[in-house]
Amino acid sequence: MHESSTPNFNDEKFMRRALELAVRARGRTSPNPLVGCVIVKDEQIVGEGYHLKAGTPHAEVHALAAAGDQAYGATAYVTLEPCSHFGRTPPCADALIAAKIQRVVVSMEDPNPLVAGQGINRLRNAGIQVDVGLLAKEASVINEVFIKAITTGLPFVVYKTAMTLDGKIATETGDSRWVSNEMSRHYVHQLRDHYDVILVGSETVIQDNPALTCRLPGGKDPIRLIVDGQLRISENAQILTASTESSCIIATTQSASAEKVARFRLYDKVEIWQYDSPRHVPLEKLFRDLVDRGMTSVLLEGGGGLAGSLIQNRLVDKVEFFIAPKIVGGNGPSPLSGLHVKCMSDAQALHDLHYDLETGDLHVSGYLKW
Repeated sequence: MHESSTPNFNDEKFMRRALELAVRARGRTSPNPLVGCVIVKDEQIVGEGYHLKAGTPHAEVHALAAAGDQAYGATAYVTLEPCSHFGRTPPCADALIAAKIQRVVVSMEDPNPLVAGQGINRLRNAGIQVDVGLLAKEASVINEVFIKAITTGLPFVVYKTAMTLDGKIATETGDSRWVSNEMSRHYVHQLRDHYDVILVGSETVIQDNPALTCRLPGGKDPIRLIVDGQLRISENAQILTASTESSCIIATTQSASAEKVARFRLYDKVEIWQYDSPRHVPLEKLFRDLVDRGMTSVLLEGGGGLAGSLIQNRLVDKVEFFIAPKIVGGNGPSPLSGLHVKCMSDAQALHDLHYDLETGDLHVSGYLKW
């Protein structure tokens, strides 16, 4: 870890502004990180920017363009270490050096092995003062998706579910509309807007026939991913025919009907990923294939069998549970029917918990630490 000088009040204020800018592009930058940059001279912001989309200029370039000549001798506040390598865009460290920035405050080092301290070293070798570590925890939280993908080759996965107070995601007749209230469902559409991929199992498609689109004005539809080892879903399923620019991926196996696979391949915006396994889709391989194709975040929305299996295989990072103040009893399905724990001492503990009742349902979120 590179050393950092003691920050002053204004340093924190300007870095918080850079973090606010970074999250404006949430859900739009994969496989790149969220990055914000603020240029300050004489305690006044003279330029600011954030990374908008992979392949476009980085945050520092936008901020330097806004600052113009005022960047000379100024301080740059950046939420992530400036890159030092040529990718689809030139190195940001070089842009800061060329603008004759005097000081750079970096929230966290870049976990990407192509950068990993090299950007900081390049700035220091050019005579620029670099301070590292200000609001590093906050910066790591907003980039938890990028950090997971770049360090493990796996996507960041969130399991969202709604259940009754007695732990049912539907009645015993299968009716699930609606478990949670309208405000909770609005939050779920915000999640859909933020994540690259929305994932369900074939049973959810068969039982609920969802479209899995984002219904927010200006929202982004995630790529729809169905795990369907035996290709059981209907050829008329709404997820295949919904009006959206988003593609749909069906992950299946060798047990799928060759004729049905061929018919699905004719659908517009439908991809078939057929794995060389007899019945069950290899979930870790599927997830690595997502990251290889630039999809680094997954919102898992059902069902209980798939969710349980993913947790059993340590492939889920976070849960978002909405608990509605209602009870239905009976033998309705569980949100984690695929998870099998024999002893309470082996139960999976959650960390960094957050609770709120803002929606009227009890919203509980937490992280699974593997």
